[in-house]
Amino acid sequence: MIDGMQAAHEGSWAFVVILFVLSYLFANVKVLPMILRLFYVIMIFSGGYMLFSYGFPLHFVIKAILAIVAIGLMEATLGKKKRGEKAVGLFVAVIVVLLLVVLLGYGVLG
Repeated sequence: MIDGMQAAHEGSWAFVVILFVLSYLFANVKVLPMILRLFYVIMIFSGGYMLFSYGFPLHFVIKAILAIVAIGLMEATLGKKKRGEKAVGLFVAVIVVLLLVVLLGYGVLG
């Protein structure tokens, strides 16, 4: 079961990144952010299941916190873009946090 959750988690991260970039580029398309939020739910559920299954190791807890921060930054970025405000700084922050999350997830950091 844990292997299936890990595959779902990794796949949902890939879709989240792709859908975020598409939602940023095509801010007037309303269905993309809704699909993106669905993948947030899949990502959080599968990540929470794995976190619970592994017994809450510290580096995965830090990764989970950074992932929630990344989701918040993505939503803030898309909100600013939709309102017509400059969102380049937030976009860069999303990329930095996403890189940290991926490096923690694959064990490069920690």
